[in-house]
Amino acid sequence: QLQLVESGGGSVQTGGSLRLSCTAYSTYSMAWFRQAPGKEREGVAAIAPGGGSTYYADSVKGRFTISRDNAKNTLYLQMNSLKPADTGMYYCAAVSGYFQFSSSYLVARYYTFWGQGTQATVSS
Repeated sequence: QLQLVESGGGSVQTGGSLRLSCTAYSTYSMAWFRQAPGKEREGVAAIAPGGGSTYYADSVKGRFTISRDNAKNTLYLQMNSLKPADTGMYYCAAVSGYFQFSSSYLVARYYTFWGQGTQATVSS
């Protein structure tokens, strides 16, 4: 049973930045999802086990960067140019191995392990 622990959430103003962190496991694909009140959980960014492939939702491309340091067992999500629409609970997720199709990386139901979440709030 993997333990995923997120940190780094907080409150910022529009245009600000936050960096989220989570426990990472080197042989697992990992991703960040977010959920706003009354909305479905959506995939934000994902990264393959080796870190060579990354995937982003269109809404965050060019603003968010996912990365991993397998030596430090840490997953990161650098969030820049934040908007109020980015507000939500951010969850770290993991699943063993690689996906056959790149479109699967941002689909929540394919992930096995989940963290408890960390809140990010962006005010206008």
